[in-house]
Amino acid sequence: MLATLTHDYFNDESWIYERKLDGERALIFSKNKDISIMSRNEKTLNFRYPEIINFFKKTDLNFVLDGEIVAFDKKLTSFEKLQERIHVSTREEAKKSKVKIYYYIFDIIFFNGFDLSKLNLISRKQILKKSLKFKDPIRYLNYRRKNGLKYYKEACKKGWEGIIAKYSKSNYVHSRSKKWLKFKCVKQQEFIIIGYTDPKGSRVGFGALLLGYYKNGKLRYAGEVGTGFDDESLKFLKNKFNKIKIDSTPLDKSVDIGTEEVHWLEPRLVCEVGFTEWTKHNKLRHPRYKGLREDKNPKDVVKEE
Repeated sequence: MLATLTHDYFNDESWIYERKLDGERALIFSKNKDISIMSRNEKTLNFRYPEIINFFKKTDLNFVLDGEIVAFDKKLTSFEKLQERIHVSTREEAKKSKVKIYYYIFDIIFFNGFDLSKLNLISRKQILKKSLKFKDPIRYLNYRRKNGLKYYKEACKKGWEGIIAKYSKSNYVHSRSKKWLKFKCVKQQEFIIIGYTDPKGSRVGFGALLLGYYKNGKLRYAGEVGTGFDDESLKFLKNKFNKIKIDSTPLDKSVDIGTEEVHWLEPRLVCEVGFTEWTKHNKLRHPRYKGLREDKNPKDVVKEE
């Protein structure tokens, strides 16, 4: 179930309010101690987070859980920090990582033979809290029943990404819904990497990423991002680009990138980008790269409005 972005913030006691976490969304399936961690685009993540697998192998319960895997930079969840775990390719590599991760659970869809998706959200929350034992790296995501606006302002002061408002009587649907709403403090969303420019000076890898999104099934240009990279991420991305180069633009319409040398890519990679606002020409102002997303289908990347 995916939340819809809104700018119409409100107080309403028929809704609950949760912290918006900056991590990797994941469902966890447990059946007879066979545990699977699945991304929202149905990729298996077991090798990436062995500590979560080990935790749930100790239980005899059968369930489907919904939550977010996060890493912390001080007191803030950080998608950039989580990148080290997202980029591992083996279980052994994940075990050697110094980045601690946590799985915050906010919903339960199935439990011991019962489909809970038709129950209201509050009932599911109660079942979740009573049925599982929460101990690191597994955590329960708390919520508030009122003062949504106050909580939103607190979240922004603390530097959080925002909060999620959820209608307390909503059932669980496997799609985007207006029963779950995003109150964002900062602007950030996914974009498709459609190309890159050459590096200048002592920079390695590339200069900037060219970004795109889909509108009415057609790929549109969103501008470029040249900040937020270190040498390791520049090299890592460039190696991926070498496998998906194409000779001409994947965009629906040709765009003027300026005098820079442009290398076009198949629209297969998705990244997270923070920015201050959209310009009147539908380009990003002051964008900053936050990390690669492997849990998002490029065809689902649209301009969030």
